[in-house]
Amino acid sequence: MNRAKARERAEMLVSKMTLEERISQLRYNAPAIERLGIPAYNWWGEALHGVARAGQATSFPQAVGIAAAFDRELVRAIAETISTEGRAKYNAYSEHGDRDIYKGLTFWSPNINIFRDPRWGRGQETYGEDPYLSGVLGSEFVRGLQGDGEYMKAAACAKHFCVHSGPEALRHSFDAKASPKDMAETYLPAFEALVREAGVEAVMGAYNRVNGEPACGMGMIRELLREKWGFEGHFVSDCWAIRDFHENHHVTDSPEESAAMAMNAGCDLNCGNTFLYLYDAYKEGLVDEERLTEACVRLFTTRYLLGLFDETEYDEIPYSVVECPEHLELSEKAARESIVLLKNNGILPLDKNSIRTIGVIGPNANSRAALVGNYHGTATEYITPLDGILHYAGDFARVLYSEGCDIKDSRVEQLAFENDRLSEAEIVAEESDVVVLVVGLNETMEGEEGDAGNSYASGDKEDLFLPAPQRELMRVLHESGKPVILCLIAGSAIDLSYAEENFDAVMTLWYPGARGGKALAEILFGECSPSGKLNVTFYRNDNVLPDFEDYSMKGRTYRYFEGSPLYPFGYGLTYGDIQVVCEEVAEDGTAVRITAENKGSRSCEDVIEIYVDCVDSKDAPVNPRLCGFTRVRALAGERITADVPLDQNTFTVIGEDGARISGGKNYVFYAGTSQPDARSLELTGHSPVKINYRKE
Repeated sequence: MNRAKARERAEMLVSKMTLEERISQLRYNAPAIERLGIPAYNWWGEALHGVARAGQATSFPQAVGIAAAFDRELVRAIAETISTEGRAKYNAYSEHGDRDIYKGLTFWSPNINIFRDPRWGRGQETYGEDPYLSGVLGSEFVRGLQGDGEYMKAAACAKHFCVHSGPEALRHSFDAKASPKDMAETYLPAFEALVREAGVEAVMGAYNRVNGEPACGMGMIRELLREKWGFEGHFVSDCWAIRDFHENHHVTDSPEESAAMAMNAGCDLNCGNTFLYLYDAYKEGLVDEERLTEACVRLFTTRYLLGLFDETEYDEIPYSVVECPEHLELSEKAARESIVLLKNNGILPLDKNSIRTIGVIGPNANSRAALVGNYHGTATEYITPLDGILHYAGDFARVLYSEGCDIKDSRVEQLAFENDRLSEAEIVAEESDVVVLVVGLNETMEGEEGDAGNSYASGDKEDLFLPAPQRELMRVLHESGKPVILCLIAGSAIDLSYAEENFDAVMTLWYPGARGGKALAEILFGECSPSGKLNVTFYRNDNVLPDFEDYSMKGRTYRYFEGSPLYPFGYGLTYGDIQVVCEEVAEDGTAVRITAENKGSRSCEDVIEIYVDCVDSKDAPVNPRLCGFTRVRALAGERITADVPLDQNTFTVIGEDGARISGGKNYVFYAGTSQPDARSLELTGHSPVKINYRKE
């Protein structure tokens, strides 16, 4: 059904409602209107990496891990799977009269905020620190989730409009101040891409203020989203964010004023209860009936687009598709592609013929919580790293296990001495030929304020260090003299300086999903090659970072960081050796044709990254920026060619006033498997191919 037809039907239905009934439909838990045959509907659904909080669902890697695969097709396939399972669950729940929270077809995903600071607890929900990558992958997620059928399969929501990335502890009162340049260059592009290119059905505001205005009541909702970008869907507040207008931001004096401010700015749907005051606001003359009616029409337009009042092609999707074999295989594929190998002195892949005992150690080695991150569903099977290695190595090696330490506390057993699992870890290491050490965090240690219950800082990390017990465990295992492979399970960059200096191999698994342990085992033993790339910068320590509350991009992310990172954005090793040997920019500047050769001895998959430097422009970022990427696979010795489409804004820059302008005539493009920076060259031994290009 096209939007015009859906809106026409929505207008007709809404015209039959009383004003009180229209207002009742503007909150997330919309009640039934029985006289009009309208069932209750709960708008709140979550689906960052699988249908969340609604019971059984296929569990994919957390969003930051999905993005580390740098794989457009993978993201779209994951979103298609999520919408299929979402429909299956909606069909089944509806048949049983269950219209509870998290059981609808409006999913408040993806989160396309920029992961500007590694201390932010919710960064795990994003696609990383680059606005181009976030826009490309976010758009694919929207297309996959919403589908291209006669009816919308599920409705996606771009959040949190538009400048939001911590601190979590301050989000209800914080004012995120960003310059016009940073707004247009960093914080807005992904939202624009999802609205203009992917047709996202909903946009959610943030809790904080943006340059003085509360995000759910600011002028940009109307002026930018609707008037400039042409957004036609509905706008929803973050949960209980409108209450913050009067309680924390103090931009209004009452709930009535807050409800009216949000409504008049263009917020159509309230996650929370402040819109319960809309009728009083109307009676006080703070908001008019026309605006209230328009909000209701927008919401019912979405419901008609989803076919909630019709028979649709999705009605027969059976519950049996939930966690079906094809979906589980896709989850495993995503986990394999997301894992990033950061160091390898030659120990990987492990040689089955020379290993008789493997020590699996660490607080995340057998932790289900560490697999899934936040905003997750419930899997029927969880394969931890210990499970995966046990299953894989069971035929040829003994596997020994020690928790080693608690994930953050000084002891595992509360009546024991401190470090009560440390000697066990030493014993396991002594008995083993190789140690797989699995450390990191989980959703109780980084996440959302009020959601994580984090002992550090309401969801954010105070610093980039692993908790002290894990650092002590790392020291003890290094001193054991045994080969150690460190596996990090976390949703953010961690200071891995000690591991880089002292261990034989280092990799990050992010939060790899319920079956992540199987993917890890397959990579450890060479069943497949790691191929993920960092979508965030791993700094050497947090001393190099600007103040957490400073939203200026100066000194932040790979585009503006002028120091030497531990592991750069775009970096990741494989077991093969695919190198770009030549590149050619199309005459019209729409693509780069690359030729790559696998100079290694085994087939592998890798990501080719294209960076551009606008050499004539003083307004370009400090460092070359990502403008294209593609995944390639090559057999040992094979040469392949690929056309990499370029970002449509490749030849433009953002001025200090926020205007997009020409980047000049002279450009330098780099094509390779990493950034064109000194640290990537040091780590990989390869420089990307460089080509000068003049645009007339």
